[in-house]
Amino acid sequence: MPVSRALRRLLRVRQLEEDQRRAALESAIGDLHRLEEALACNQQRERLGRELVSASCRTGKLVDRIAGIVESYIALRQASLLENKIVNASESVSEMREVYLSTRVDRRQAETVIEETESRDELEAARHSQQDMDDWHRTRRQRRIT
Repeated sequence: MPVSRALRRLLRVRQLEEDQRRAALESAIGDLHRLEEALACNQQRERLGRELVSASCRTGKLVDRIAGIVESYIALRQASLLENKIVNASESVSEMREVYLSTRVDRRQAETVIEETESRDELEAARHSQQDMDDWHRTRRQRRIT
């Protein structure tokens, strides 16, 4: 029996759903990378603040020392917030990856059903074709005899 329209529609819906899940996953991974980059920049900012404190100790500039301490403190606070956001984003990415893989399995199952049905149909058509050819030869031979 030929593949039904409903089954082909189901496959198309599964493909669309998989594409949407993949796009959402890629977006979440991009957000996670941006957070990680922000954390790295923040760590650099904290190092620069410490270097400013160290340099002010040599030059004796109290304003630079205070600015360096404040810069380091702010960078450490932001780093703490970013680390929490990174943990949450990592969990979100893991969940999205699981959902994406699940939708991918669903799509592949629908593809497999369609492929098996089409393969069965092709075998059946080939068998009928061969049977028709055999019948034609048999009737041709019988006509020659009579």
